[in-house]
Amino acid sequence: MTKYDDIYDIAIDNYGFITSAQARGVGVTNNELVQYAKRGTLERVGQGVYRLSRHISSPFDTYALAVALAGSQARLYGESVIAMLNLAPTNPAHVHVAVPGRIRRKLPDWLDVTRIAADEPVAIYEGIPSQPVDFSIRSCQGKMMDERLVEAVNNARAQGYLSRAQTHDLLEVLL
Repeated sequence: MTKYDDIYDIAIDNYGFITSAQARGVGVTNNELVQYAKRGTLERVGQGVYRLSRHISSPFDTYALAVALAGSQARLYGESVIAMLNLAPTNPAHVHVAVPGRIRRKLPDWLDVTRIAADEPVAIYEGIPSQPVDFSIRSCQGKMMDERLVEAVNNARAQGYLSRAQTHDLLEVLL
């Protein structure tokens, strides 16, 4: 296998994105990533983040990109978890991520970053690190209408993201 094959295998499992840290993990230097970008096989989309030039987009690409741009410990947060899982209508103007550590200085305007404690739980939805659904609904209290949060709770329960006990606890707080 070539180095590009190694990059491709990682990127294809991550909505077409690869970070320079992931590339280093398979022996590809930053300089080699730049060369792939110059050849047109990769496209630089942010600091240390590249996308396969030939990749079919999906509805989850923006969320995967947001997490990749925010850093290795980033996770989707709050409203964006609800939006990605299509649990309730949300404001699509911004993607919300949370990080327990350092934040890159240059991030796009559409990306809102929140600092969280290092021991906050992480769930994986659609292959993207995320705040667990019950935590994301709680973090949206006061930011989203209660009716929409109740809708999110009911849809999350129906789709299997919440247990009966979690559903009961959330509805008790919201109603």
